[in-house]
Amino acid sequence: MRCSQCGETKLYPGFLEDSGDSSRGDTRWVEGPLQHGVFGGAKRFGRTRWNVEAFRCGNCSHLELFARPR
Repeated sequence: MRCSQCGETKLYPGFLEDSGDSSRGDTRWVEGPLQHGVFGGAKRFGRTRWNVEAFRCGNCSHLELFARPR
């Protein structure tokens, strides 16, 4: 892996914190366009979900995000 901004290969792993109500603490990518349900939340039922992995560039601090299967 390398930074898409400066080309640096030293990327530090980390994560994005999801601190919303009833949060499990991880961020996920959900396939398809955002649609809201009756109560205002995002419709997720039956959609593929991927965990998001974040890496910070050691040179320019740019964040690279990658979606990986659960």
